[in-house]
Amino acid sequence: MTKTTTKQRIETRPHPRPGSSSQQTSPKPSWRYAVAGLFASLVGLGLARFSYTPLIPALIAAKWFSASDVVYLGAANLAGYLAGALAARAVATRIGAVRALQAMMLLATLSFFASSAPVSFIWYFAWRFLSGLTGGIIMVLAASVILPHTSAARRGIVGGVIFAGVGLGVAASGTLVPLLLRQGLQQSWYGLGVLSALLTLASWWNWPAEAKSDTASSHQAKRHQASPAARALLIQYGLNAVALVPHMVFIVDFVARGLGQGIGAGSYYWVLYGLGAIVGPLVTGHLGDRTGFGPALRAAFLIEAAAVLLPTVSTAPLSLIMSSVVVGGFTPGIVPLVLGRIHELVPHSTEQQRATWSHVTTSFALFQAAAAYGFSWIFAQTGGDYLVLFGLGGGAVVLALAIDVGLGLTTRKA
Repeated sequence: MTKTTTKQRIETRPHPRPGSSSQQTSPKPSWRYAVAGLFASLVGLGLARFSYTPLIPALIAAKWFSASDVVYLGAANLAGYLAGALAARAVATRIGAVRALQAMMLLATLSFFASSAPVSFIWYFAWRFLSGLTGGIIMVLAASVILPHTSAARRGIVGGVIFAGVGLGVAASGTLVPLLLRQGLQQSWYGLGVLSALLTLASWWNWPAEAKSDTASSHQAKRHQASPAARALLIQYGLNAVALVPHMVFIVDFVARGLGQGIGAGSYYWVLYGLGAIVGPLVTGHLGDRTGFGPALRAAFLIEAAAVLLPTVSTAPLSLIMSSVVVGGFTPGIVPLVLGRIHELVPHSTEQQRATWSHVTTSFALFQAAAAYGFSWIFAQTGGDYLVLFGLGGGAVVLALAIDVGLGLTTRKA
């Protein structure tokens, strides 16, 4: 009787999903891989991008660059990010995705040390561009290397851990960088370089073994026609990038100058934004695992729209706190939801999942760069009207939600 029962249990045990690996059954390696991804996003996305913001006043005060120059240097990072998103798959094909990730972490580390000396504007622009390039490549490759080794039930939370590094970078920009600046501007760059080097070393041997994709699957991915939902996701993710720009670029200045509360108060809301960015991807990833990534993404668009638009309704401290924390949470928190949604829409082809993720990341980078420049122009044309920017940002994510709802209604009718 016992033997029969045991046999029945073995026979009724669920079979693994197509495309799943044996590594998915062991949670320990996937968490080790997730920590490697966390360190990569912290170095290439968190520190390489966001640590520059609190260094801007010091760069101007030390007369390394003029106020107009530092704006262009900041934009160089966005341009590099776009270039990295476009080049990521080609780089991975040439040298391997894991080697590319390790190389980008090394390059980001080198960029901190190179930025410690104001050799020339061109020198600094090149290194800010390269630091952005590392972020774009890491954004495309990190999750696509790790998630195939993760069970479907934990894909959201593992993705959340990977991109929590972005939030840690935002938080570090508001806390660690001011402490480093007490030692001097040059020493601050050294400190960031040493931290980046330690994180690179800690992650070096924790990446998963890379599975080689065969030629047939690669050709199949090229021939595959994206579904309407996958094509819509390209636009939705880009519109989400637009929605994030007002807080990402203007929230500190809005509080400090627009509301006349000073730079100290502005920095306070930036730290809150960073704290939200640490927790956000963990919460959204867990939500996606529990409810499915389609419903979770719709809920995210709705909540994000309310948070972006909140300053246009009220500038009371509680409203600004809620707005900063929630939008900060969705800055990296939208990433595991979009990644999970891609795996739902393209369930059986790892190569096509990577291609789709590369495309939506490029869309995000394009929309973000366009919005950063466009909103700066609108800000100048409106005489510094911050509320117009928040209104436009909120409208963008409302449009993303409308596209999703409209697509759902069309699919039901069909």
